[in-house]
Amino acid sequence: MSGIDWPGLLRVGLHQLRLEPAVFWRLTPVELRIMLGVDRAAAPLTRSRLDELAAAFPDGRRPDDGGCGKPAGSGGGAGGDAGQRHRHGGGL
Repeated sequence: MSGIDWPGLLRVGLHQLRLEPAVFWRLTPVELRIMLGVDRAAAPLTRSRLDELAAAFPDGRRPDDGGCGKPAGSGGGAGGDAGQRHRHGGGL
């Protein structure tokens, strides 16, 4: 089974959208989703919502980690092990 609700899609396409069967079958999945309003743009992120998310998911910064959650010099940046990889042939 494909997992697609063909009877439901046909009902929506032919009855709600009033499409001719030939027109329905020529639609791409993206076109059908747009016609059904499935791909409506998400509401823009407001400052208050950003504050809510920041409170719910704090960064966990410490004074000594430079804001990345790792102790300074532990890799992954200009002060990390980038030079080590190059010296050992692990770079590009």
